[in-house]
Amino acid sequence: MATEGQSDYESVLCVKPEVNVYRIPPRTSNRAVRAADWKLDSPDWTGRMRLTARGKVAYIKLEDRVSGELFAQAPVDEFPGIAVETVSDSSRYFVLRIQDDNGRSAFIGIGFGDRGDAFDFNVALQDHFKWVKQEDELTKQAQAPDTTPKLDLGFKEGQTITLNIGQSKKKDRSRPQSSGGFGLLPPPPGGKLAPPPSSRTTNCTVQQPLAVASDTGSLVDLDATNSNSAAPASSTTAASSDLWGDFDPVSSK
Repeated sequence: MATEGQSDYESVLCVKPEVNVYRIPPRTSNRAVRAADWKLDSPDWTGRMRLTARGKVAYIKLEDRVSGELFAQAPVDEFPGIAVETVSDSSRYFVLRIQDDNGRSAFIGIGFGDRGDAFDFNVALQDHFKWVKQEDELTKQAQAPDTTPKLDLGFKEGQTITLNIGQSKKKDRSRPQSSGGFGLLPPPPGGKLAPPPSSRTTNCTVQQPLAVASDTGSLVDLDATNSNSAAPASSTTAASSDLWGDFDPVSSK
C-alpha cells in the first residue's frame, strides 16, 4: 500500500522516443472511434511520450524530444477507461483525454510508428493497474476482521508431556543359526537315497612286456601271449560288474 511519502514519488513506466499527435473530429455517436477518419499523413505534432506513475495514478506526458518541454498531459486513474481508449481499426492508435492545470480537458489522437511501441505502451498501463488492484485487495483484507477460526496448539490447564531422552533400549535382533555350516538339501520325494560307493579298490591288471622270442619259438610265444591277455580282460569285466553291484536298486513306492 502506498503511503503519503510514496505518493509524491514519480516512477517512470515506459518511454517512447517518437509519437504522433492528431486532432480528431468531435464524437457524434457512441460508435467506436476509427483512426482512418484522422489525417494520418499529416500529424499535428510529433514528440516523445513518457508514461509515469505517482501513487495509483498514471500520467501520459507528451514532451519535446530535444528540450523535454511538456506539450500535453493525460492523467489516467483507470484502464481501460475514458482517459485512454483504443480505436477499432488499428492497434497503433489511441484516444487520450488531456487536461491542463485549470482542469480543462480535450480529446486528441496519438499514434506510434512501430507496432511494438504501441504494445509496450499498452502492457505498461495494464501492469500498473494490475498492481493497483492488488494493493486495493490487500487494503481491504487488512481492514476486514479475521473471522477464520484459529488453531489452538497450546497446553490445556494441568496438561503435561513426558519426554524420554537418552533412555532408548536396544532390541536384540538375533538371527536363527543353523546346526551346521551348510544346510543339507531335503531328500527327493518318493524314493530312497542310494548308498555312497564303497572304497573297494578295483582290480587292475598290469600287462607284462612281451619277452623277445627266438626265431624257433615265436609261434609258441604268440600263443602264450594270447592266452595271458584273455585272462585279464575277463577279470576286468568281473571287477566292473562287481563295482556296480555295490549299489542297491532304487525301489519306487
